[in-house]
Amino acid sequence: MTAYEKLWNYSDPAETEIKFREALKGTSPKKNLSEHLQLLTQLARTQSLQRKFDEAHVILDEVAPQLAEEQNIEHIRYFLERGRTFNSAGDKRNAEICFRSALDIAQNLNEDYYAIDSMHMLAIISSPDIAVGINEDALLFAENSEQERAKSWLGALYNNLGWSYFDKGEYEKALSVFLRALKWREDNKQSQQIFIAKWCVARTLRALNRNDDALKVQLALFEESVETDNHDGYVHEELAELFLLQNDKLKSTFHFEKAYELLSADPHLAQNEKPRLDRIKKLSK
Repeated sequence: MTAYEKLWNYSDPAETEIKFREALKGTSPKKNLSEHLQLLTQLARTQSLQRKFDEAHVILDEVAPQLAEEQNIEHIRYFLERGRTFNSAGDKRNAEICFRSALDIAQNLNEDYYAIDSMHMLAIISSPDIAVGINEDALLFAENSEQERAKSWLGALYNNLGWSYFDKGEYEKALSVFLRALKWREDNKQSQQIFIAKWCVARTLRALNRNDDALKVQLALFEESVETDNHDGYVHEELAELFLLQNDKLKSTFHFEKAYELLSADPHLAQNEKPRLDRIKKLSK
């Protein structure tokens, strides 16, 4: 891990972009080519996360001709970020080519952390049936890796595998994996991820028609968000759906209204899940 990775704030890529551009002033290809190129790949990622795909590709086009013939970490990170940019723009075919290149190089260099990153991205772009197998392989790879940093992927991999099962309609399996994810997050004292892991458990409980259990978890998350003044649109959405099932229209409408207020500001949802947002808006009135 480079020192620059501590600059990342994935929830605020615009702020992270500023930090990376400042960090770039302190490095150069002559001083440390690998570090310089890795930093550029991460700058490109800040552009991709802001949906500035052309800008991201321009930065990666700057990286490509500077990559040495002998492959190294900067090659892995170049292909990962090129692939992420393609994927975010909806080009899964080229994204897959890049992720497979990143995986091959990472495995050849015995860079387990980046190999798992590549596998998890391949799972993201795959159908649920294929994603399950990839996520299971990635999870086994991480559990058996002797590289401590590779094991830091376990929480995310449990989460990804859980959603792969969920998308296939295998809710009991999904719940089992989400509970493992929650325990891992709790063991590692990751408060923000614990919140998300509990939400995943509750969402799956609703899919299993265990609505009372789901409501109990979501209400606890709602209370937590009120205490921290950090309201979560997805929690409001779930509470709205659960109260709708109880025919409590007053509470359901309230939470749909709050959900729409928060989730409609998410450009990813606006672009990729418009019917979902339209339904929330309709039910908020």
